[in-house]
Amino acid sequence: MAEDGSTYNVGFIGAGKMAYGILKGMLLAGQIPAENVLVSAPSDRNLGKFKDHGCRTTHSNVTVLKECKVVFLATKPHIVPGVLKEISPAVTGEHTVISLAAGITLQTLESLLPQGTKVLRAMPNLPCVVQTGAVVFARGHQAGDRQTSLLKALMSKCGLCEEVPESYIDIHTGLSGSGVAYVYMFAEALMDGAVKMGMTSDLANRIAAQTLMGAAKMIQETGDHPAKLRNDVCTPGGTTIYALHELEKGGLRATVMNAVEAATTRAREMGKQ
Repeated sequence: MAEDGSTYNVGFIGAGKMAYGILKGMLLAGQIPAENVLVSAPSDRNLGKFKDHGCRTTHSNVTVLKECKVVFLATKPHIVPGVLKEISPAVTGEHTVISLAAGITLQTLESLLPQGTKVLRAMPNLPCVVQTGAVVFARGHQAGDRQTSLLKALMSKCGLCEEVPESYIDIHTGLSGSGVAYVYMFAEALMDGAVKMGMTSDLANRIAAQTLMGAAKMIQETGDHPAKLRNDVCTPGGTTIYALHELEKGGLRATVMNAVEAATTRAREMGKQ
């Protein structure tokens, strides 16, 4: 059985943005032919874009289990228990079930599936849709190195993909899953500041996006701590240190830390419900 997924049929239960983004990454990576993919959803509303890529579609979740040995659960969290109850009779020891549902713990997944099911819990973020995402995952009791290697291979083009202790998944939600929204808000504020000072909105939008992308790439490629990179931009008595003083007076760092904490705490609460 190949580790790259090329000999598998891979199924998706759920046809939303995240499922589509992850699938695009898999197809771009050449890890699996489109004809080996089967996607289920209750209606045709979201299935057309999968058909456009050459994937097969169905309205039957059980059919996905019957035809695919690797199955991604990509539904809304509140739907997961019902879906697992529906598909459980079709799950065998040959299946690998990968949940993308926020707040649904490995313990919950394993308790709703047949004993011995190989389960992985993965948490992507929205930029997976454009193959620059961050994904963390944890393995259940029966999942081994073979299953984790397969998951990494399948998601290699989605962006960063790291195995972590399950307790980190909620932190990842606060840092990266919700974190992209913090960045969008900051980008909006940058743009609005430029507009206030007289720049056109369209140009400010493009420059703000490029600034954020360039700053992120500097962190990635240099490996330096953000504090060092920030210090490198500052010159004595220059524009940047004056601007940073205003951000400090506004409590930017403390506010962002509080936001990560709040989102992480909420994710943990969802996992207990």
